[in-house]
Amino acid sequence: MAWLMTERGPILALGPIDDVVVDHLRPFGDVIEVGAGDVSIADLLPMAIGLIARGSSVVDRQVITAAGNLRVIGRSGIGVDLVDLASASERRIPVVVTPNAGTNAVAEGALALILHLVKRLGPLTELVREGRWAERESVDVGDLEGATLGIVGFGRIGRRLAELGGALNMSVVAFDPYADPLTASGLGVDLVDLDRLAETADVISLHAPLTAETTHLIDAAVLDRVRSGTVLVNCGRGGLLDLDAVHAALLDGRLAGVGLDVFEPEPPPPGGHPIFQHPAVVLTPHVLGLSRRAKRRIFQEMTDGMASVLAGGRAMNIANPEIYDEA
Repeated sequence: MAWLMTERGPILALGPIDDVVVDHLRPFGDVIEVGAGDVSIADLLPMAIGLIARGSSVVDRQVITAAGNLRVIGRSGIGVDLVDLASASERRIPVVVTPNAGTNAVAEGALALILHLVKRLGPLTELVREGRWAERESVDVGDLEGATLGIVGFGRIGRRLAELGGALNMSVVAFDPYADPLTASGLGVDLVDLDRLAETADVISLHAPLTAETTHLIDAAVLDRVRSGTVLVNCGRGGLLDLDAVHAALLDGRLAGVGLDVFEPEPPPPGGHPIFQHPAVVLTPHVLGLSRRAKRRIFQEMTDGMASVLAGGRAMNIANPEIYDEA
């Protein structure tokens, strides 16, 4: 892509961006879209003053080291497991995140997966397509009213989903060792340990970050505790699940349905895991947080933060706030 060098240097976008990004960051340099495998990225990195990490783009130590003039990294989302925070922090480079912009979209997406599975929309669609109308009452359509929603990870998205669940007259329990009990109580949510959540929830929805502590958090031991017919949805990170254990629970009926918007790795290889072929599984390509309104908000929130840094100020939402304390 052709570009004109400015006094301050280019800003590289590792993936597609909205016009609002170009317009907002234009005073600081030209915004250049480059694919992760673009041969020109190696030539552009040494001059780059900003990086925008989209989707599955990896910003590792090698990339950060090559970008000797780098002043800010923007992450179009909240998860930073693909950004080397330690390397960025060593050079006091803020990693701007967007913790608020996609909250509603992800919570609504999780609820959509839950409704699809509980209301058995997949099997019902097949009945109509195949002319098997008379069999419609053979499909056991479930209810959310009166059911228990178990939320793993009680951050912004988990709290918003709790509000949606409460509006549907669901009982809500949550597991999050770092959650504020007063906040949970104010939303009518009981904080419980993970074992208790697995034992009591009719629907389990995952919204935790991926860390060493949460990798394969939902494993065979946890799934041994779920009741027959439980629905499991993951809109957090693919690595939260031991997918083999989830598949086994689906095959023996402990899980009645599984909804996945996130995977490990992303994108999954063609064919992927055997669970992907199961009729009680619904799959979406890590896109439920990218509704039209959410994308606009994400880009706006990200560029606001990046512009603040490039103008010599501080960004409000960054993944490594300790760099300001150290300074």
